Amino acid sequence: MRKDPAEVAAALLPLVGGPANITSVAHCMTRLRLGLADPSRVAEERLRALPGVLGVVVDGDSYQIVLGPGAVARVTAEFEALLGQPTADELAARGAELKEARRQRNATPGKLALRRVANIFVPLIPALIGCGVLAGLNGLLINAGWLPAVTPALSAIASAFMALIAVFVGHNTAKEFGGTPMLGGAVAAIVVYPGVAKVTAFGLPLSPGQGGVLGALAAALLGTYVEKWCRRRVPPALDVLLTPTLTVLIAGLATLYGLMYVAGEISTAIGTAANWLLTTTGAFAGLILGGLFLPLVMLGLHQALIPIHTTLIEQQGHTVLLPILAMAGAGQVGAAMAVYVRLRHDTSIRTTIRSALPAGLLGVGEPLIYGVSLPLGRPFLTACVGGAAGGAFVGVFAMLGDQVGATAIGPSGWALFPLLAGNAGLGVSAAIYAGGLLTGYAVGFVTTYAVGLTATDSPG
Repeated sequence: MRKDPAEVAAALLPLVGGPANITSVAHCMTRLRLGLADPSRVAEERLRALPGVLGVVVDGDSYQIVLGPGAVARVTAEFEALLGQPTADELAARGAELKEARRQRNATPGKLALRRVANIFVPLIPALIGCGVLAGLNGLLINAGWLPAVTPALSAIASAFMALIAVFVGHNTAKEFGGTPMLGGAVAAIVVYPGVAKVTAFGLPLSPGQGGVLGALAAALLGTYVEKWCRRRVPPALDVLLTPTLTVLIAGLATLYGLMYVAGEISTAIGTAANWLLTTTGAFAGLILGGLFLPLVMLGLHQALIPIHTTLIEQQGHTVLLPILAMAGAGQVGAAMAVYVRLRHDTSIRTTIRSALPAGLLGVGEPLIYGVSLPLGRPFLTACVGGAAGGAFVGVFAMLGDQVGATAIGPSGWALFPLLAGNAGLGVSAAIYAGGLLTGYAVGFVTTYAVGLTATDSPG
């Protein structure tokens, strides 16, 4: 039964320490992300047991409550309303000192960097999904020769966001690093401006879009540092005039005569490396990627892969990594099914599996991770084995020349079928992906049934 978002939000607030304990509020596709002044004030056991809460993740200075897709956006809106309508900036300012102190104590530079990259790209995922689905639908219509009067319009709708994604990356980068978001977008827009084709750098003419999202990120980051430098040195009376001008000029010139070229080389290297990895060591690469993805999801670090997926989609029209990583969810589903069969007298765990399994089949793994496999221990490891087997299956076909990709990021499991693409056609890509899912289900089930449960877990 669907939980009322207002009731869930009202129940959550006292369990996380009340309004005074909240320093920031945000959400991604499945998680409500809270900054807390004092994490010790959280009633974690009661929070985990709350209907509607699928799991809890503590990641550095971020307290993440897993609510599931769709529900999280509605609950977040109600949660913010309960805080007396403060803005995100007001919440952040109120807890800035405590948050920074905890960040210094608990966060390594590597984790902070990954989290910031995720903060830049996670807000883009809904648009990537929507445009990716429309691009896949448009491709089907074109291949079938249907609705020729409609396909040009669909193509424009589906492609417009990707054509300007650099601007949004620049905006979010400046916002994340403390600059003016519009200046970040202005500098990043240089990357996709058609007029750059008239500019020559390193003896070669530039190409619009050269460097892609990586170039946009680097340009906006440089622009943010230039802006901060100007704010400290430009007289207040001239700040409104000189700071934006110098920011766009200095960062813009550096982007044209350096960053676009370097980022373009890096982007090309990423595409080349991904293709080489799969065509040369596909089975092994699939085994490793499929087997390690669940731990990344558990730690919340899987969002750091978004720039790589986005770069591959920009270059090739699809990312070849996502279908392999999606096999981790298949292993998780197979493991959960085995637990359901083995623990036939455990009403509680079987109820959890019945409610979480539909989301798992659609690629949302957190409910099964935090409600089933992690609490039991071994099934988490055997789920990883299932994911590794499914990844190896898809990798074998990549070695044979039949690569499977996804035109957008976000969905996995069965929800990824509308987004599939590949060099051998949609039918072959769908068949290979389905084979990988079935392999992941089967191996996850068998290994969990055989060795994934201890004598204490199993009724015998």
